[in-house]
Amino acid sequence: MTGEPAMLALADGTVFEGTAFGARGERAGEVVFNTSMTGYQEVLTDPSYRGQIVTMTYPLIGNYGVNAADAESRSIWLEAFVVRELSRVVSNLRAEEDLDGYLRRHGTVGIAGVDTRELTKRLRTEGALKGVVSTEDLGADRLVAKARAHPDLSGRDLVRTVTCEEPYEWDEDGAGDGRFRVVVLDCGVKYGICRRLAAAGCAPVVVPAGTGPDAIARLRPDGLLLSNGPGDPEPVRNVIDTVRALIDRPPGGRPLPVFGICLGQQILAQVLGGRTFKLKFGHHGANHPVKDLRTGKVAITVQNHGFCVDIDSLSAGDVEITHVNLNDGTLEGLRHTSLPLFSVQYHPEASPGPHDAAGLFEEFVTLMRKAAG
Repeated sequence: MTGEPAMLALADGTVFEGTAFGARGERAGEVVFNTSMTGYQEVLTDPSYRGQIVTMTYPLIGNYGVNAADAESRSIWLEAFVVRELSRVVSNLRAEEDLDGYLRRHGTVGIAGVDTRELTKRLRTEGALKGVVSTEDLGADRLVAKARAHPDLSGRDLVRTVTCEEPYEWDEDGAGDGRFRVVVLDCGVKYGICRRLAAAGCAPVVVPAGTGPDAIARLRPDGLLLSNGPGDPEPVRNVIDTVRALIDRPPGGRPLPVFGICLGQQILAQVLGGRTFKLKFGHHGANHPVKDLRTGKVAITVQNHGFCVDIDSLSAGDVEITHVNLNDGTLEGLRHTSLPLFSVQYHPEASPGPHDAAGLFEEFVTLMRKAAG
């Protein structure tokens, strides 16, 4: 880290000065905060952060370095990274690279030395704000104007910018030989989801988000997983239409089990007639309590979403609300009352975080087993 100055400017006129790390340049996006104490590499490589500038609330970041095994996708997706203190020491036997070099290699701009407590308080009060991080232009007024001019996340289809270009079979360490063939509709899938599917006895086949229902049917899936992904779910009409067609006309003539995760829940809910809305500052972190209304049990969950399904928009006759967020009462899970369709708003694969919800992958397998007779 060179001590070179950098600046973060928010659309409300607030400016934070800091020190540059990672790549040099200027990036704009929606500024959000993540409350996880660990897992910064998984945050960096989560495609759901496309279009966003992420600040970590934990004050010391980078102390255990990064390594290839902990990446959740093929790249870094967030626009810029904001931290209070960048660790100058990397101390972990698994570390292969330091955070500064990792961001520099991926062309990702970072800023350290920011009062992240004050920034987080502002975002909680004002809501997620557009911002710009720059190591090139340190003119506060100019950067604030750039932040205000940057387009909102709402109404933009960011899924097409993160999905894979070609289908591929997940076969990490020979783990793709499971009994149940699961097509993963890649809206920005995390590797952890594929790993959990494989561990549960599935053979995941990941396909681009634009893959049509006929092409998916030709893969003869036992189940369909709707992945996480970035931004506003409403503009992703092609994915919504594909899922609707597969539910209405399932391959093989029998109901197709569907499991939605995060953005996948928002897509499934729209197929079922629901609506989505933008949260004030989103849910980003590894400590969100969620109550299972069927059992009364509470799970501590990993979350990363800025949009949510409106509970009141769902038909009580066809859809059962299964989970709610105990912090703000928002919808965290649903299931269809007669078809093998269910979803959660949080991340049961964790990567990293508590594993309270890992059993949901077994529930998916149970649905596929029943459907197969």
